[in-house]
Amino acid sequence: MFAIVDIAGQQFKVKQNDSLFVHRLQGNPGDSVQPKVLMTSNGGSLNMNGSVQAEIMEHLQGDKVITFHKKRRKGYTKKIGHREALTKIKITSLA
Repeated sequence: MFAIVDIAGQQFKVKQNDSLFVHRLQGNPGDSVQPKVLMTSNGGSLNMNGSVQAEIMEHLQGDKVITFHKKRRKGYTKKIGHREALTKIKITSLA
């Protein structure tokens, strides 16, 4: 059994006990989250209703992403970087 859910503007295919990294969510570690369910599948049948429960495991930052801009023959270079704010969640139940 799996479900397609919408969490923080992104769609994920999830199963029971899956762990995901999503954009930063409101809440503390240990809090429960109920994402929007788009579709569920049980064997060969598809349903448009269902419920999914998830638990926030921790808040963390992703790897550093570096962007480098350069204009040829102008002497212009610019190096910037950032780290994504992420939340690790675990799917606790599918129904």
